[in-house]
Amino acid sequence: MQKKNLKAVSKFKPLRKTPTGIDGLDEITDGGLPTGRPTLVCGSAGCGKTLMAIQFLIKGITDYNEPGIFMTFEETLEDLNENVASLGYDLKKLIESKKLRIDHVKVDRTEIAESGEYDLGALFIRLEYAIKAIGAKRVVLDTIETLFGGLENSGVLRSEIRRLFSWLKEKGVTTIITGERGESSLTRQGLEEYVSDCVILLDFRVIDQISTRRLRIVKYRGSTHGTNEYPFLIDETGISVLPITSLRLEHKVSDKIVSTGIPGLDALFKKGGFYHGSSVLISGTAGTAKTTLASYFTQETCKNGHKVLYFAFEESPNQLIRNMKSVGIDLAKYVNNGLLQIHSSRPTLHGLEMHLLSLHKLIRDFKPDCVIIDPISNLISIGSISEVRAMLVRLIDLLKINNITALFTSLTQQNVSNTNELTEESVSSLVDTWITVRDVEGVGERNRGLYILKSRGMAHSNQVREFLLTDHGIQFLDFETGPDGILLGSARSKYQSNLFVEKAKKEKELQKRDREIERKRKILEAHILAMRTEFESVTEELHKLDMEEQTAKQSQKAKTEKTSRLTNKRK
Repeated sequence: MQKKNLKAVSKFKPLRKTPTGIDGLDEITDGGLPTGRPTLVCGSAGCGKTLMAIQFLIKGITDYNEPGIFMTFEETLEDLNENVASLGYDLKKLIESKKLRIDHVKVDRTEIAESGEYDLGALFIRLEYAIKAIGAKRVVLDTIETLFGGLENSGVLRSEIRRLFSWLKEKGVTTIITGERGESSLTRQGLEEYVSDCVILLDFRVIDQISTRRLRIVKYRGSTHGTNEYPFLIDETGISVLPITSLRLEHKVSDKIVSTGIPGLDALFKKGGFYHGSSVLISGTAGTAKTTLASYFTQETCKNGHKVLYFAFEESPNQLIRNMKSVGIDLAKYVNNGLLQIHSSRPTLHGLEMHLLSLHKLIRDFKPDCVIIDPISNLISIGSISEVRAMLVRLIDLLKINNITALFTSLTQQNVSNTNELTEESVSSLVDTWITVRDVEGVGERNRGLYILKSRGMAHSNQVREFLLTDHGIQFLDFETGPDGILLGSARSKYQSNLFVEKAKKEKELQKRDREIERKRKILEAHILAMRTEFESVTEELHKLDMEEQTAKQSQKAKTEKTSRLTNKRK
């Protein structure tokens, strides 16, 4: 029985959709707007309804070769052309190529008579002629309130609205109808949202003096769609929507290792750096070289020919470049060759979601290999900890999906009680690697120390390493322990000095002992030489005596032989 039901479901045809060409909107709507059906785009004044509608038409012409009609009841062609020229759209050129038709219908409320004979027949004739003239596939009506503004008979009003939507369906054109938001309903008439197949609500709100535009799909007949509120941005390229909710953790991972740019820091990781595409947090108190560490990573990434997108919330690009030169880091050359983009702004320039959307657009356009945000703790000024955490979850998901290495810095407060640290509450559990830099004060001095709190999927050192900031950059010092534990600063220097003195003493003592041994060796050698000389003298004397004895014996023998011969002769 279940197999039959599955087979029956597989025969159902999916709803045909027309892509809007608007960044992010097609993803939220799972493919675009319903083809051949009307879509209502409603919202308050200034939220971007007309811009979304005109962008829907222009993208249809330029990206999908679908001619469109823009029927306006408020703005003239000249007004529209001036309004969208800043976005790079040339409406007159599209009109001349017979891909776009703009029809301005002037509606005078004083001429609308309240009678049962009122209908939209003339509008239908005018619209049908325009559709056939260019073979239009897309239609925009802007705005519907102007068309029905003079009617007070609710029965006639409802009848004509239903008739309009039914007529558009019969013509098979994909339509956007814009409408002003009502006080207690999505639109002023309160009926358009019910007869529309798709309803998109645009909202322009200001909270704590920070403005944010948001979009929500209220309904979509016959299709799944995103149900959350999504921030959208209006800039020089038009409207961009960010689908900010990610429910599945299915992004790909890499085994490639990227260097931190500091050999001493690389040595603390068993594999010599971070995983490519991972997220890294460097937290610490003020003045502990967080930005310097981030800049080292920036320099190393650019040196290898990869792109870096650097967001600075505290320093201007020129100030950052100048400051890093003092430690031997030259970021200017990477900015000049296009490998590094530095964007500086105060966090209060936008809301949290607008910052996220701006970052999304820059990632899409620049295609970086690494993104740095310095520091994320400044975001707390435009949102609560929970809001910042939600924004950072979406940001980390966005970067992981695009296999981009992320490095965040965060300012923490030292010795402050009853304070929820941003890193501990918001992002520390989300990142793959967490490095802490801290001040170690004592004996009237301040030293910098660094240690790794965690690094997922990689063994790492558990030591606190002292480092120095010099004119040539960061210098990691060798790990040193004394009787009382890890030694830093002057205690370290004193301990090393004591070791040096002790070593010198030992070397001096060894040298003294070597000299004594050498003296004794020489005495012994002299004694041996004297004994050898004496031995040689005795040996020589004995040899002399032996020779004399041999000579005496030979002389005696000769005398004996001579005497014997003389005796024999006498005989």
